[in-house]
Amino acid sequence: MPVADLSGAKRRIIERLKRADTATAPELATEFGLTDTAIRQHLEALEAAELVERSVAPAVGRGRPPVHWRLTEAATPLFADRHADLTVDLIESIRAALGHEALDRVVRARAERQVAHYRAALDGTPGGADRVRRLAELRNAEGYLAEAVDGDGHMDLVEHHCPIRGAADTCGTLCDAELTLFEQALGPDADVERHQHLLDGGQRCTYRVTFR
Repeated sequence: MPVADLSGAKRRIIERLKRADTATAPELATEFGLTDTAIRQHLEALEAAELVERSVAPAVGRGRPPVHWRLTEAATPLFADRHADLTVDLIESIRAALGHEALDRVVRARAERQVAHYRAALDGTPGGADRVRRLAELRNAEGYLAEAVDGDGHMDLVEHHCPIRGAADTCGTLCDAELTLFEQALGPDADVERHQHLLDGGQRCTYRVTFR
């Protein structure tokens, strides 16, 4: 839920805490021209949504110590995130400045790091089907909504989402590298074929894996 989707007062509180790190309810009430009670109601609603949390400062003198409010990690997605735009810009910049071959080398280097990571994670996994299931778990953790589906003499690695879709649209080599990536990760006895592809209009990416 973007900040813009919050009610006016709650949106202003979230934005203020983003700028100030922490603030007390009386400070916010004074700044926004609201009562302490109204501000606390908004803060408690945001707390129930796990977007803000309270911390009690050490007491100074008599009286109760002030309660400070701050954003939680759960509030981070409320603000604009341009990682995808940056990735696309970097890809286009590499291609423009260094050429297609340089971009292909970057993609290959990335794939080599992925292969090393997957092989280490699959090390000790005995059967081919179990290796596909483990690979699906790894891909799912990376945001691909992946699953391994048993077939007749084969396994399907199904990815229902592509978290790098913008980059893949700009650089098709990223997708081309995945076939080799999966074959190298699953071992020399694995053959991998792509049966569905998001970039070709499919609803998902599906890779059929057979073992020799």
